[in-house]
Amino acid sequence: MGMKVLLVDDTPEIAELLTFALRDRGFDVVAVGYTSDVDDLVLSERADALVLDCTILQMSESLFDIVRRRQELAELPVVIVSDTPELADASLRKRRAQRVMLIPKPFTASHIARALDELTTAAPDGSEQNV
Repeated sequence: MGMKVLLVDDTPEIAELLTFALRDRGFDVVAVGYTSDVDDLVLSERADALVLDCTILQMSESLFDIVRRRQELAELPVVIVSDTPELADASLRKRRAQRVMLIPKPFTASHIARALDELTTAAPDGSEQNV
């Protein structure tokens, strides 16, 4: 079994396609819709990484903030997919986000897989990372 990824996507069809594509690449994926219990889900599912793909950037931002408030999730690798990458990048810089990569839309499962691989194989260096 590969790395366990919690995928939060507010579009069920995209979540399903992305789940199949990431599983084909060896990831163990648990997909859920938007939920403010994302931190509890990461812990209960024992996820190694988190992918946030919400239509509205503020939804992804709020979930990111929920996760980062938990000390035990401070180093969790997070991939954020955004259709407004400039706004998302500025927001992540303001937050001094670490262990996070931003993927602009449109994207492919390969983009997500590569970001997950990079985030989980590189040692945390304290700098923001973007793809």
